[in-house]
Amino acid sequence: MKMIDAAAVDGALSFPGLVETLRETFHKGAVQPVRHHHTIERPDGAASTLLLMPAWTDLNAAGTSDGGHVGVKIVTVSPDNNAIGKPAVMGLYLLLDGRTGEPQALIDGQRLTQWRTASASALAASYLAREDASKLLIVGAGALCPFLAKAHSAVRPIDEIRIWNRTAANAGKAADLLRRDGLTVSISDDLDEDLGWADIVSCATISIHPLVKGDRLRPGTHVDLVGGFTPHMREADDAAIVRARVYVDTRAGATKEAGDIVQPLASGVLKPDDIVADLHELARGEKLGRQGADEITLFKSVGAALEDLAAGIAVYEAHKD
Repeated sequence: MKMIDAAAVDGALSFPGLVETLRETFHKGAVQPVRHHHTIERPDGAASTLLLMPAWTDLNAAGTSDGGHVGVKIVTVSPDNNAIGKPAVMGLYLLLDGRTGEPQALIDGQRLTQWRTASASALAASYLAREDASKLLIVGAGALCPFLAKAHSAVRPIDEIRIWNRTAANAGKAADLLRRDGLTVSISDDLDEDLGWADIVSCATISIHPLVKGDRLRPGTHVDLVGGFTPHMREADDAAIVRARVYVDTRAGATKEAGDIVQPLASGVLKPDDIVADLHELARGEKLGRQGADEITLFKSVGAALEDLAAGIAVYEAHKD
């Protein structure tokens, strides 16, 4: 069994390549049960979340049937980790031979998640963001921030990026990292104002109070919500939902786990039929993406196990020999 660390994951993947891998995977599909959530309570009153995300397919990387692969991601989310300088999200990905069950690789799950999450957002943006979208606002300066910046830049002509974060110093650190890669980045000190500046708003937080205000968005904006992963988390307000054409990564996951979808559905602000499409339908051409330059689009991602499986297979294939 191969042990593949974060650096090896970085060496195996590119954003243009992984976006296309995900496009093909959503087109073909895979078996992916809705992920398991377990709350782990601690004596100090805080809590972590354990997520188990299995998926399997009988197809290999070439798209032919040969027994394929089984994969499962084990993730913990501990919000208090930020106070001790550690990432909130930790994880491992186990890839197995689909026919025999033999372990093939144990992959750094945190890095794999960063790559596939950002690439799924970029895949959605390839259908939903304007072709000329050049201004990107990232809300949240956590570990996912640089991945989102690079992924969106791989599918749209992004020439200016602004980062907003509750703690400005963290936004500064993220901006410095991206500048080293040649991107034009500045720090946002007025979120509401910059919501009206952006062509794409990509939000990666664990906020329970909406940060993206719909009445601040200008026509033609694409909103990408990737942070909230429970029904209690919320990154965009009702006005954003009402003004936008709404899309999700998977209907089964988003309508059960994503507060940005679950809460508007419960209040009646959003009807089930108002969800225009998921990534399966977009990738298969069954539903259409953006229909006009002035349209506001909103994509809510909670993560799909087939994304991890596709990325895990790609990483394994790159290091197999």
